[in-house]
Amino acid sequence: MSVYIASCAQISVQKAFCDEWFYNPIRHTERYVRALDPDYKPFINPVAARRMGLILKRAMATSITALKDAGIEQPDAIITATGLGCIENTEKFLYALSNQGENCLQPTFFINSTHNTIGSYIAVQMKCHGYNNTYVHRGISFESALYDAMLQFELKKIKTALVGAHDEMTPDYFTLLDRTGFWEGSFAGETAVSIVLETQDETTISQNQADTSQNKVEIAGMDILYKPDNKRITNSITALCAKKGITLNDIDLLVTGKNGNETNNKIYEDFEKTFDFRKKSAHYKDLFGESFTTSAYSMCYAYECLKRGTDPSGRNVKNILLYNHFENKDHTFILLSSC
Repeated sequence: MSVYIASCAQISVQKAFCDEWFYNPIRHTERYVRALDPDYKPFINPVAARRMGLILKRAMATSITALKDAGIEQPDAIITATGLGCIENTEKFLYALSNQGENCLQPTFFINSTHNTIGSYIAVQMKCHGYNNTYVHRGISFESALYDAMLQFELKKIKTALVGAHDEMTPDYFTLLDRTGFWEGSFAGETAVSIVLETQDETTISQNQADTSQNKVEIAGMDILYKPDNKRITNSITALCAKKGITLNDIDLLVTGKNGNETNNKIYEDFEKTFDFRKKSAHYKDLFGESFTTSAYSMCYAYECLKRGTDPSGRNVKNILLYNHFENKDHTFILLSSC
């Protein structure tokens, strides 16, 4: 079964809801950068917005935008990825508990502090009663959510899915991770990405995609490996290419999670050298920063390339391989193709 990306919306350290970052990105030199929030009034009732944290506002805004661009009112499934969940509300609740004891605590902070708050809030607001799941798998949370969506499509349980990746970064948590060296070579960013997926069924193809001037982007396959050796990695990407009917030589662009950290980058550099991708490689974390779900931006990057048929440098692309790893333990591969 063929699964396509119908639309993609993001709020990040780049300008939201536009593709200006593709050719003219904002370059950040700070080590801690919060997302550039748009005006949320067109998406959320101001009264309701007062009780919502930033992560919920961003999730709602990107979800509404992505579904509108795809021409879909209600997805069959809402699958969410997050590394930290609503950490800002969690901190507020814990600070109040520490300072005030168990007296006069505000329930709103507690209600909005759980990890599955994001997906459930989107479902409630959109009145979606279908499949709803949240993945909190650290650096492969987004890939886990995407894999679940692909399984639901394969089982023919759904025809459309809203897959989101959402994380926020507070000053206190930035300091905590900074002590562990988490940001070495990179900068801390925040994630808010919503991607609408659909099958090839003509009844689900959005009317907004009738413009044939843009390529359709297919998720040709994906794989998640735990502590793989070179043989397993080779077998994995060879199988992905074979499933699509192409070879490694047909991959026009490799998008990796390079972030300036030498230990992290060496994994990708060895991969590029082994499979001769050194001259056709790109990365995205220098644009969007680092977070537990920042790998979702690699799909945004590849999606924009395949829609245009070229990458920012003008190189023609038709097949793109996304490669990310987390602490050299979890390795993920996603093959995207235009058609």
